[in-house]
Amino acid sequence: MASNNQPRTEFNQALKAIASERGIEVNVIIDAIKQAIIAAFRRDQKESGVEFPEETVFDAQIDSLDGGAKVLVDGKDVTPPGFGRIAAQTAKQVIHQKIREAERGIVMEEFTGKIGSLVSGTVLRFDGPNVRVDMGKTEGFMPQDERVPSERLAQGQRLTFLLKDIRETIKDREIILSRADPQFVVKLFAREVPEIGANSVEIKLISREAGVRTKIAVFSTQSGVDPVGSCVGQKGVRVQAVTNELGGERVDVIPYNEDFSELIVLALAPAEGLKVKVSKKTLEATVTAPEDQLSLAIGKDGQNVRLASKLTGYKIEILGSPVVVTEEK
Repeated sequence: MASNNQPRTEFNQALKAIASERGIEVNVIIDAIKQAIIAAFRRDQKESGVEFPEETVFDAQIDSLDGGAKVLVDGKDVTPPGFGRIAAQTAKQVIHQKIREAERGIVMEEFTGKIGSLVSGTVLRFDGPNVRVDMGKTEGFMPQDERVPSERLAQGQRLTFLLKDIRETIKDREIILSRADPQFVVKLFAREVPEIGANSVEIKLISREAGVRTKIAVFSTQSGVDPVGSCVGQKGVRVQAVTNELGGERVDVIPYNEDFSELIVLALAPAEGLKVKVSKKTLEATVTAPEDQLSLAIGKDGQNVRLASKLTGYKIEILGSPVVVTEEK
């Protein structure tokens, strides 16, 4: 390290600034510059037609005060005349790269703490069916399978996302965003319903067909708290806020019941007058519905029964029971 009476050069100041502000050790930067300078020297020599044997040992010396560089080959100083300019340029590039890496590292640490939370961002561009999202300090990535199939997104559109994961890729770490995950709906309810934040209401089960319909089963751990009423809100204001964020996706809120026969009946709402037989061993349920309720229980394209089945974990078969008409005598 330079003593106090030595001049504080731009290079020396840059090293100290990175070390203190970005949390990168000076020797890490110096080593990176050494490797970059050796690579620049070999490239420079190759362009001049000079090749080195495979066993050649390369090294570089960097003056941490002024950034002056020497190249050593098998222990001998072989620094070409005028190489200082290339070395200085290389050092500058390495320093900027290390700053970017450090900044990205800090940002990634911040977002790692937000996995499973809601974040907002702006649609930046489309990579085929995938979406790149501007999140302010960095970019997020919403793959095709995390998109709502029916949702038409536009560049510059600001949206809420679930920060689902941070994945390691070949190049770097990548923030994975989702709007199709069932947890996105759970987190939206947590935002709108204070009772969920206070742990007096819990979403026990959820099943979702993104963009079309979701069913949630809710439970209250506190006596006197209506879990369905809490989630629906006065005049439906809370559930409507969630639906609006989901672009009109329908959300059915039902009370959770530990008796799965009852839960299946609740899950098949709005159909009424249902009778259920369950086999806990095979996780199969047979539901008998009045003829006039059959189509409601099954739902359009079988969606109601499909979501009820996903919600409860039971394979549900719905049978119609004929409406008995009694003739007047």
